[in-house]
Amino acid sequence: MSEIKPWIRKESRRLVDCRIFSVSESTSVCPRTQNEHQFFFIDTADWVNIVPVTSNNEVVFIRQFRHGSEQITLEIPGGMIDPGEDPETAAVRECLEESGYRAGKVEPLGVLNPNPAIFPNRLHTFLARDCDRVGEIANTSTEHTEVELVHLDRLPEMLRSGEIDHALVVATLWRVLYQDAR
Repeated sequence: MSEIKPWIRKESRRLVDCRIFSVSESTSVCPRTQNEHQFFFIDTADWVNIVPVTSNNEVVFIRQFRHGSEQITLEIPGGMIDPGEDPETAAVRECLEESGYRAGKVEPLGVLNPNPAIFPNRLHTFLARDCDRVGEIANTSTEHTEVELVHLDRLPEMLRSGEIDHALVVATLWRVLYQDAR
């Protein structure tokens, strides 16, 4: 049995509100020493990732520029869950907005903890089969994306080579590959 015990958060305060996330500081008590320490965390809504797969076994990817890394990435559709929105509904919405593809049969892949050191939120992951293109990409003024279809058979090599390197996307795709292997 583990001797690790949870710290007790005594208080927290929001330092900065950045629209899509906030930075907060907490004072927490160490269960071993009873000493207080300050910690910082980034609070944001829960997220979704969805792996849309066409009837030809092609994954619908999004290629886009990311401001944090200042690089163009290859990702699956995903984003924030709106207040009061169900995770599956959010995943289906993000898929349509970002790719123009309507999610077919949607299956949950599970929930991931994006980075427990600094994020309290969760990532809900989904697989959608038999996806069809039904519309255009609905980018906002700060987004520019394009769709790229990749056959499922190519995923393991793309993941191993680092061609797909967004950690949350990688974790979601490995879940799809593991599920299909069973």
